[in-house]
Amino acid sequence: MHVALALSAGAEIDLPEAAARHVQVLRLQPGAEVTLFDGRGGQWRAQVLQMGRRLVSVRVLEHVALERELPMPVTLALGVPANDRMDALVEKATELGVAAIQPLLMERSVLRLADERAARKVAHWQAVAVSACEQCGRNRVPELLPMRTLHEWLQLDAEPAQRLVLSLGPDTQPLPRVVALPATQPLTLLSGPEGGLSPVEEATVRDHGFQPVTLGTRVLRADTAPLAALSWFGVATAA
Repeated sequence: MHVALALSAGAEIDLPEAAARHVQVLRLQPGAEVTLFDGRGGQWRAQVLQMGRRLVSVRVLEHVALERELPMPVTLALGVPANDRMDALVEKATELGVAAIQPLLMERSVLRLADERAARKVAHWQAVAVSACEQCGRNRVPELLPMRTLHEWLQLDAEPAQRLVLSLGPDTQPLPRVVALPATQPLTLLSGPEGGLSPVEEATVRDHGFQPVTLGTRVLRADTAPLAALSWFGVATAA
């Protein structure tokens, strides 16, 4: 269970509402052990001290240095898909090991949000990522970055990382041929919304050092393509 607190051995804490509710649903009793993580790596054994109708207190016992991350941190930048597909995309990308997600508004994006509405959506997706970590056993929560336009993001993205863009262009290279394994260098993967990147957008990102890659001869949906790439990273690096 995720706890947004800096944990330390011997500390006695009251669990946040969501974590407390989870303990209550499991009908755990004082003395039972639970596993907590604060997102900074590894996880913590803890023991339930007190169960109340709303309050659950625990004592933190010891840190377990367990990691389940990809060997290279992958930032997924993507044109936000329509409807509720983004929730599922964030959930599955988290399960597949993404380190950060950058939601982008692009020329062909259907969803258009700004200011407070955009911030609320990003906070919602961050909560989805936390839940996915709890489900799959990850103890580092991927960061949901503020929603930006493609132009804004390209001006900010100065991280020295291998840059790839999923492309339908004729001069692409297969993803496995481009990413040399074993890899530890940070990697940024850009994927477009429904309809893909516009010709102008594709030319722009290529000018910014993004190498066009393909996942095969079939045209994958906007919410399928980035997950297929992340799946390959996970399988290939585990081999």
